[in-house]
Amino acid sequence: MSGVVEEYPSLIPVINRFGIRLGLGDQSVQELCGTYSLDTDFFLTVINTFLNEEYFPEKKLQSFHTSQIIDYLQKTNHFYRQNQLPNIERHLSYFIKGSTGNQSLSLIGDFFAKFKKEFESRIEYDEKTWFPYCLALNDKLQNAAQTVSPPSPLQKEDSIEEMLADLKKIMVKHLSGQYDENLCYAVIVAINNLQKDIKQQNRIRYRILAPMVNAMENTANK
Repeated sequence: MSGVVEEYPSLIPVINRFGIRLGLGDQSVQELCGTYSLDTDFFLTVINTFLNEEYFPEKKLQSFHTSQIIDYLQKTNHFYRQNQLPNIERHLSYFIKGSTGNQSLSLIGDFFAKFKKEFESRIEYDEKTWFPYCLALNDKLQNAAQTVSPPSPLQKEDSIEEMLADLKKIMVKHLSGQYDENLCYAVIVAINNLQKDIKQQNRIRYRILAPMVNAMENTANK
């Protein structure tokens, strides 16, 4: 496993969500999953899905337990909130403060603040409304199924990704004046990594969990 992570460092935050930290030694994937009490099949499926955009086994992913899918998405949301968002915000703040003669700086800061607010609102919705509703359906708690009617998350499938793409576009096209190129690069790389990560999460969120919930709703309403 260590060889794979060495070749693809972008996997580090993904394995962290499973509770795995660096210091992998020479353990195989199966040994590592045994050490951390993980479902090897689910772990490998998520890793391969993250590494290869062309690989997305919907039927296989939908065969896993709802709680496994939700647990992974919850840990991903936690990583966004505790790590990636603060990292971008910190670097962006340093970048803006150290730049001069650039009329787009306030626009960049305001746009990121708008993105952060919308993204945190979605995470809050997941944690307090949608995920509990999904788990309630899975446990066949009819009261929960009758009293919780969340709007379809499919309506906002692309907005978060699009906002990050727009933020990158603003920086690439409209920066001017004096600024720290290393900080600028760090901000763009961080935004790009978050955008890629969210794209992978959204595939699981909308193409796996949402259909699973729809199927459970149909069963519950029969």
